Amino acid sequence: MHQNIEAIKLSGTRGNPTFSPAIRAGDYIFLSGMTAVDDNRKIVGEGDIAAQARFIYSKISKVLEAAGTDMGSIVETVDYVTTFDNYEKTADVRREVFGDGPYPAATGVKVAELVRPAALIEIRAVAYIGKPR
Repeated sequence: MHQNIEAIKLSGTRGNPTFSPAIRAGDYIFLSGMTAVDDNRKIVGEGDIAAQARFIYSKISKVLEAAGTDMGSIVETVDYVTTFDNYEKTADVRREVFGDGPYPAATGVKVAELVRPAALIEIRAVAYIGKPR
């Protein structure tokens, strides 16, 4: 891997995954898409898109912590959803996570399905960790 690119790893990762939870490249951290899969490989909040989003953001927070930053560094998110049923409830979750803002740039994409059939949402994010002006 290029010398300015670093994989962010979490302690306790099971198995030997063929991806990194996140990659630091220069002043940015690119997080892999995450679903609401717990340590036992079960979906948290099955059937509840808001509960799944909340769990995913908690996972994102742990990855950013391992990278030495926090949720305030997120500049972009992309939601991949299998349904728009109750999708508006994920806005309340974003308010919980990001407070009064500013909110990251965001894109929502409806997909036919995700790798885990019970997953209703997958979220990927980009964080900026450069020096403030």
